[in-house]
Amino acid sequence: MQLIEVTTPELAKEFLMLQVRLYKKDPNYIRPLDRDIDNIFDPKKNKLLRDGEAIRWILKDDADKSIGRVAAFINRKTAKTFEQPTGGMGFFDCIDNQEAANMLFDACKNWLQERGMEAMDGPINFGERDKWWGLLVDGFYPPTYTMNYNFPYYKQLFENYGFQLYFKQYVYYRKVDDPLPPEYHEKAHRILRDPDYHFEHLNKNNLDKYTEDFRTIYNKGWVKHEGVQAMSEAQAKSIMKSLRPVLDERLLWFAYHKGEPAGFFIAIPELNQLFKYTNGKMDLWGKLKIVFHRWRGAVKTMYGIVFGIIPECQGRGVEAAMVVAAAKVVQDNPNMPYEDLQMNWIGDFNPKMMRVVEQVGGRIYKTYVTYRFLFDRTKEFKRAPIIR
Repeated sequence: MQLIEVTTPELAKEFLMLQVRLYKKDPNYIRPLDRDIDNIFDPKKNKLLRDGEAIRWILKDDADKSIGRVAAFINRKTAKTFEQPTGGMGFFDCIDNQEAANMLFDACKNWLQERGMEAMDGPINFGERDKWWGLLVDGFYPPTYTMNYNFPYYKQLFENYGFQLYFKQYVYYRKVDDPLPPEYHEKAHRILRDPDYHFEHLNKNNLDKYTEDFRTIYNKGWVKHEGVQAMSEAQAKSIMKSLRPVLDERLLWFAYHKGEPAGFFIAIPELNQLFKYTNGKMDLWGKLKIVFHRWRGAVKTMYGIVFGIIPECQGRGVEAAMVVAAAKVVQDNPNMPYEDLQMNWIGDFNPKMMRVVEQVGGRIYKTYVTYRFLFDRTKEFKRAPIIR
């Protein structure tokens, strides 16, 4: 077997196509958009490459057939926020062969170790946590947009190598039209009757305002999470700009307390229900397919990206009031096409948020695992700290 670094456009294409060939017989697999993967390793598209580093490899067998791939990277903004300087590995795919997997893992470990890292997390993204983060270990359904999908045997490949469970991430599911529990309504109405609070969905005509409100809430609620940095104004604008072509403004809700931003729930139409028809391409033909399938009503699922309340408003029922306000618009509108809601990326280190989602009738639908591997095997391994 031979490891080959991705250094040419031809090898970059093979990095994409290896996965396509590997999963060609899996009916649940949805090919990611080529550009979504390529952009992660493009310095013009991924600003983390200004300070960080990334590398990709393809593994070939003795017959020159591609049998695996992986990437390793260092995010300078987060690497030293952990007890051990920690790099990342991701975009892992491999045949069911431990020796092959070990070669890929070793390549990441050695490369990171040479650059001063003492641990690696994986499989993760070289970017934000909302994309390509975690190994799917339960709930092998079609993936939602920019979420990993993998074979069940990957779990053993990681754990046999020595990766340990750092945290789990859950995707919750509920039917859109399922009624909310009566006690939830009671909790919500106490806030809805309070004139200090109000709730509204996003208006595209005032996107700059909601972008800044989103950033304000995020920075108050997420910066205390280990490995999470404050969001800049430019980052917030980039996120909203990327969402604008696909967002349904009725699915993005904001809570305000005395006129100040206090919480948000951001969902979008589940784009993989469109992108599964494009075969990874966003050329003219791919765009025409998307327009057609969106017109015919192919998107039946809402995809909850992120949900949060600022710390000073938590525990008061604000999240319940926001959900009830949103439900009045979504459930009572006969023209709403959505039948299902998937709520993405709720870590097991955040039991408060897990309870919130379970209170609205969500059940665990998929489970992802983020692993950590300590290079010094004598050091004590610690799981991600619980947010109290």
